[in-house]
Amino acid sequence: MKKIIAAICLAGAIILPGLAQAREVTLTTQLKRYSGNDAYLAIYVTDASGQYQKTLWVAGKKAKYYKHLADWARGSKLSPSEYDGVSGASVGSGDTLKVSVELADTLIDAGYQIRIDSAVEDKREARADVSVPLTSEGAGKPAAGNTYVESFTYDL
Repeated sequence: MKKIIAAICLAGAIILPGLAQAREVTLTTQLKRYSGNDAYLAIYVTDASGQYQKTLWVAGKKAKYYKHLADWARGSKLSPSEYDGVSGASVGSGDTLKVSVELADTLIDAGYQIRIDSAVEDKREARADVSVPLTSEGAGKPAAGNTYVESFTYDL
């Protein structure tokens, strides 16, 4: 009996820290005012060398347009498993997208980045419209976008 209790305690000590190593992160993306259709956005994580790691959110419901989110599309290989359950409506001119996602603690302060690719029908596509280091220090600080994104903030 003592061996069983010891084994259960050891298993708990190994498993429980793994369950507590993610946190809810709020992503807020404010779009600039522009004329035209709503924007498609892919918010994703890359490693220090810019290699795709994980999709956080995709704004835009029609998957046939995802190819215009070029860097994200290449990294995710447009696999439905990469965006199922983490997608929603596209975002209109001047509107704000605010979503909460689960993010592993190991990604924070470890050289990873959050990037946003954006595209609007009949307009320019923007690779890495936003690219910010994923750090504790950067949390809550707005970053300016290059094309359709006015500002992006993440809160840990």
